[in-house]
Amino acid sequence: MRTIDLTDEHLPEFLLCLEEWNPEAREAGSRRQRWYEKMRDRGLGVKLAVDERGRVGGMIQYLPAEQSVIEGRDLYFIHCIWVHGYKQGRGDCRRQGLGRALIAAAEADVRAKGAKGLAAWGLWLPFWMKASWFRRYGFRKADRADMRVLMWKPFAPEAVPPRWIRPRKPLDLVPGKVTVTAFVNGWCMGMNLAYERARRAAADCGERVAFCEIDTSDHAGVGEWGRSDALFIDGKEVRTGPPPSYDKIRALIAKALERQARGR
Repeated sequence: MRTIDLTDEHLPEFLLCLEEWNPEAREAGSRRQRWYEKMRDRGLGVKLAVDERGRVGGMIQYLPAEQSVIEGRDLYFIHCIWVHGYKQGRGDCRRQGLGRALIAAAEADVRAKGAKGLAAWGLWLPFWMKASWFRRYGFRKADRADMRVLMWKPFAPEAVPPRWIRPRKPLDLVPGKVTVTAFVNGWCMGMNLAYERARRAAADCGERVAFCEIDTSDHAGVGEWGRSDALFIDGKEVRTGPPPSYDKIRALIAKALERQARGR
């Protein structure tokens, strides 16, 4: 196993989060590719873990904090570190040191670029992107919002801890209609999948439903709203991890339509 920079050869795998075998990856659309094309000239770093046959088993992607979904300066932010853990495709690559190698490669890269620290998001519950995993490699808590913990590892005494960007603007609901609001950044295939399903479900429910897309692919958009990726139905947030199915989203919209009808 070795770590390499992203190449054109492996770009399709990266854009599908190493799940090119998964039909749901295609369902997520092209938004991740558009995000990549925008961010590759804004400091995006991508490292891949490959075996002796050149097969990719893991990846990490990171951006300057000023281009990311957090508040910070002179830092880099890890959007995602992912080691393939399914039986399909290349198989389960976990517990082979790929995550350790990837985070070490990213840290070496951003140190060479002159960054004063490296940040990452993690969950305080033992799910994906666990905050406890980052603690093993010298990260500590900088901020927390609900289940999300903002971890960071300073490289210099003058480094300033990053912060989550809090919600800043109320949602605009369309009078007389059920409003489906989707914030979408583009970096995460899972969130793109939730967006696509919500868009289709809203359209399929007819004219009584308004679909509002808020593009947060730029740091300014995240800063304006205080949100990156999120889904709301009439102002009530829908859990998007893991991505809800099309049927579930449509059922939630149907319930909102029923409540609206009863209120008339």
